[in-house]
Amino acid sequence: MVRRMVLESLGVEKYFEEHMETTKCLLRVMKFKGPHIKDNKKLGLVPHTDKEFITILYHNHVSGLEVQIKDGTWISVERNSPDSFIVMFGDSFYAWTNGRCHSPRHQVMMTGDETRYTVGMFSIPKGGYTIKAPDELVDEEHPLLFKPFDFEKFLKFYVTEAGNSAYSPLHAYCGL
Repeated sequence: MVRRMVLESLGVEKYFEEHMETTKCLLRVMKFKGPHIKDNKKLGLVPHTDKEFITILYHNHVSGLEVQIKDGTWISVERNSPDSFIVMFGDSFYAWTNGRCHSPRHQVMMTGDETRYTVGMFSIPKGGYTIKAPDELVDEEHPLLFKPFDFEKFLKFYVTEAGNSAYSPLHAYCGL
């Protein structure tokens, strides 16, 4: 549903079926324990961008997710209600949309003594799928930002020293 809405808003809804057929989903349950020391923070998940297309998160009442804004400041991401989900785009979707859907750098910082439980649904390109921005999303105002790439090869680069040390592994791997 989210992907369909985004593709429609970009005027490229004709790619929806292709996107769905070339994607698999991974459901992951995560547990982040608090530091159990008042006024102390503990890194629960290192700063990163997601590599796949789309991430949908649901968590219990315990906060901890932070995103980095343009000036480098980290801000807390709070749900509007207990029934809310958090949706983030990954590097692959950022490249496929030619930079129109930002892939936020984020982390989990824990405080207090409660445990944060999160369920994440990750939409991942299938092996052999080449991620390439559609021609409709490339023009004079939006020049091509990334060379076409294979997702699995990008993941292999990501775990190398060069990929792991890059602020933006996507730009290091296939940026123009």
